[in-house]
Amino acid sequence: MLMLTTPRLTCSPITEAAWPFFLSLQQHPDVMRYVADARSEQQIREAFDSRLPPWTPGSAHWLCLLVCDRATNEPLGVTGYIHREDDCAEVGFLFAAAAQGKGYGQESLSALCDYAFGDGGIRKLTATVTAGNLASRNLLEKTGFILEGELREAYWLGGRWHNDWLFGLLHQEYDEKR
Repeated sequence: MLMLTTPRLTCSPITEAAWPFFLSLQQHPDVMRYVADARSEQQIREAFDSRLPPWTPGSAHWLCLLVCDRATNEPLGVTGYIHREDDCAEVGFLFAAAAQGKGYGQESLSALCDYAFGDGGIRKLTATVTAGNLASRNLLEKTGFILEGELREAYWLGGRWHNDWLFGLLHQEYDEKR
């Protein structure tokens, strides 16, 4: 089983036991502010279920890792990626409001990048962030991602169109940064 560890965190594939935590993340308005409009519990459950099948590099569904505090095993968030091409994947992350601003996002994203560029065989990681989400932008840039562009009025959220920031990180750039 895939397990990523850092000094403070464990990141392991999401299981059925994580459903209450996943639901709470998806229903928290501050957590979802830049991510998605409110959805029904059934819609959230469908998204959760799509992340449960066993994952291997190249799988068509998200690698969804539950990020937990190593000392307490308390869930803090989720992170992962989905292949967009054989050697290119899009990363994503979502953290509980109480876990934000404490470096957990960057710590888990760095571990994810280590895996993706090592055992995962990834050449390039990408990320799409709703313009205005400065916390996610800062996390990506601290990890080495570079802003590659902005798509105007690309995402409907909160009753209006928003721009999307597009980020990328190449394997060799990540190696150079480390």
